[in-house]
Amino acid sequence: MRGLPLPGYKDLQIGMPSDRVLRELWARDRPDVVHAVTEGPLGWSALRVAHLLGIPVTSSYHTHFDGYSKHYGVSLIGPIISAWLRRFHRRTLNTLAPTAALVEKLSQAGVPGARVLGRGVDTALFMPERRDNALRAEWGAGEEDLVILNVGRLAPEKNLTLAARAHAAIAQEIAGTRMVWVGDGPSRATLAKRNPAHVFTGAQRGEALARCYASADIFLFPSLTETYGNVVPEAMASGLAVVAYHDAAAAELIRSGENGLTVVPGNEAAFIAAACRMARDAGLRQHCREAARQRVTPISWDSVIGEFESVLQAASAGLLKETPGTVAVSA
Repeated sequence: MRGLPLPGYKDLQIGMPSDRVLRELWARDRPDVVHAVTEGPLGWSALRVAHLLGIPVTSSYHTHFDGYSKHYGVSLIGPIISAWLRRFHRRTLNTLAPTAALVEKLSQAGVPGARVLGRGVDTALFMPERRDNALRAEWGAGEEDLVILNVGRLAPEKNLTLAARAHAAIAQEIAGTRMVWVGDGPSRATLAKRNPAHVFTGAQRGEALARCYASADIFLFPSLTETYGNVVPEAMASGLAVVAYHDAAAAELIRSGENGLTVVPGNEAAFIAAACRMARDAGLRQHCREAARQRVTPISWDSVIGEFESVLQAASAGLLKETPGTVAVSA
C-alpha cells in the first residue's frame, strides 16, 4: 500500500487512503473479518470499506500516538489525536489491548468492547544460555564487568536520556561498566554524540538479538509511552535484572524486589536510585535474574494466538453485537 513518512520519524510510514483498492480486493476475495491495527488513513479506509460490504471489524490498540505528539513538537494536537483514536475504536466490535489497565482506560474513554489480549514471549529464543562472552568482549566488557542494556527504538518518546543518566550514576560507583544500546531511530546520532563511550549495535533480530539480551546483566527501561513493551518480557526471559517504571508490561510482570525493580512512573530520581541499587547488589541482581526467567516461562504465544482467533471467530459468526456508532463511518 502507498505510504508517507511520519513527520519527524521517516522510518515509520503512514498508510494512505486506499478505499478503491480494498473494495476491489475484498469484492473478489471477501474476508470473514477485518482486524485493524492502524488508526491512520489506511485504517479508516478499511473501516469504511468493511462496513460498506457488511464485513465485521475488530481492532487492536498498540500505540499512544497522542502521547507521542509532545516529543515531536506537536503537543497542541495531542487532544485531536486522542479524539481521533477514540472515534476509530468506537466503530469496531472489539478493541484488543495488552493490559487490564489499558482496557480500563479505553472503557472510560467510551470505547465499547475493549478486552485484554495479552502478549507472549518466545522463551526458546530468548534464554540465558545465549550469553556470549565473545560478544561481551566486542563491547569492551570482561566476564566480570557489568553490562547495562537498552533495547528498542532510539526515539524521543522512549525517555532514553534517563537511561544514560542512570548508567552514568552507576559508572560513578562501579568501574568497568558498559552501556549498550540495541536498536535504531532518530535519537541515535544525538545519543552517540553525547555518549561516545557507549556501544550502539544498531537494530538486531532473531538469535543475534537474543545474544545481545543474554550477554548483558541489567536492563534499563525508562519509557512511559508504552501500551505494553515487548522488550520487558524478552529481557526477563533472557535472565536480565530489569529496572523500569511500574507501568505497562513491567507493572504486569514485575514484583519489585523479587524479579526486578520498578518505581513510581515519572520519578526519575527513584529510577536512577533503583538502577544503582541493582548494580551494586550482586545478590539481588542474581535473584532477580533467576526469578525473571521463571515469571515469563509460562507466557506462551500459542495461548495468545488462540485467544485472538476466538475473537475473530466470534466476530465472523456474528456473535459480537454491533454497538452504537459502529456502522456509519466517516474520516
